[in-house]
Amino acid sequence: MPVTKTETMPIRNEGDVVQIRQLVRKWSTDLTSFSLVDQTKIVTAASELARNVLVHGGGGHAKLEALQEGARRGLRLSFEDKGPGIPDIDLALRDGYTTGGGLGLGLSGSRRLVNEFSIDSRVGEGTCVTITKWK
Repeated sequence: MPVTKTETMPIRNEGDVVQIRQLVRKWSTDLTSFSLVDQTKIVTAASELARNVLVHGGGGHAKLEALQEGARRGLRLSFEDKGPGIPDIDLALRDGYTTGGGLGLGLSGSRRLVNEFSIDSRVGEGTCVTITKWK
């Protein structure tokens, strides 16, 4: 599937999380013409995942890709860190499970907000979460 635009951004501090959220909102309106509801979904998921990279992974980066498949447009976002990894992905994806004192809806909630969700994590090496939202 053709990628029409790509950008990689660092995630080192809270300001970077805000910048990612703003860029995802801009891309979701300018490049994909998402509805307000879909804009909110992808921005919320991006914010949660970027924050996870910062808090649990010690920082990393986000990669944004605008996709076009025929008349269909979408955004694919990847969030990667070199942190401790997730020992039990199934448990981490369960509603209510938290290691950070939050509500435990970050990963599971993000998964529900998008069309495609994948997670690759290796203990001691890091985690990469990739999400895609289609119009």
